[in-house]
Amino acid sequence: MQHYRTRFLAVLGAVLAVLLAAVTPAAASYSSGPRPTVVLVHGAWADGSGWAKVTNRLLDDGYQVRVPPNPLRSLPTDAATIRNFLSTLSGPIVLVGHSYGGAVITNAATGNPNVKALVYVDAFAPAEGEAVLQLAGAGSALAVPPETVFDFVPYPGAPTDDVDLYLKHDTFVTSFASGMPRSQAERLYPAQRPLALGAGLNPSGPPAWATIPSWYVLGTKDLIITPTAQEFMATRAHSTITRIPTGHLGLITAPDPITSVIEKAIRATR
Repeated sequence: MQHYRTRFLAVLGAVLAVLLAAVTPAAASYSSGPRPTVVLVHGAWADGSGWAKVTNRLLDDGYQVRVPPNPLRSLPTDAATIRNFLSTLSGPIVLVGHSYGGAVITNAATGNPNVKALVYVDAFAPAEGEAVLQLAGAGSALAVPPETVFDFVPYPGAPTDDVDLYLKHDTFVTSFASGMPRSQAERLYPAQRPLALGAGLNPSGPPAWATIPSWYVLGTKDLIITPTAQEFMATRAHSTITRIPTGHLGLITAPDPITSVIEKAIRATR
């Protein structure tokens, strides 16, 4: 009887080992030291909730995720805010930026040895001296007289001539939120977070993509940063490019392929 019991326990142990391997999240296979923390940085006219679907998928797959707020005040101080946040994290980091958030991570990651990969999602990836509003591309919904797409709103303590830029209603729902149901776009519009004009005009510093491997998710139907402009920036940064048929808010309308690219970047850091 003891012989059969021992054999049964051995077989049961083997079965449980197979089952555990089958249900263990993909992140558990990260075997070369600590697993990276994925830091998601939002862009202008948005907030961290835009990353919700991507965040949930990464968490379900067993990854550590942080979504710090991006102040949207000026490129140097926004980058410093994210840089300081990164300094509180231990272990490797995969840093992801959407839209203006791409310019922020380009500056925030420079010189940080813990940042092992950059991922740009429909994002600005400026070179040194470039300003993001100059990189949207010919044909962008933003490449028109500013008063036709922005509402200018003063804010306390603003530098001389600086104002908050809110997207006008039609620009937001038809261009910024293109590719999603109109009813969903209408619900996002009232809560947009403005970008300070100065942040869009500040020259970028030395780019992190010059020394850190990068991936780029290019929305081929983006009306805010044109696909041509995205292609130029991604190619210049020597990014691994994935093209998806989405508008500027692909992180909301197509979270699966974007999550997949982030996880490819994670695996490449092993």
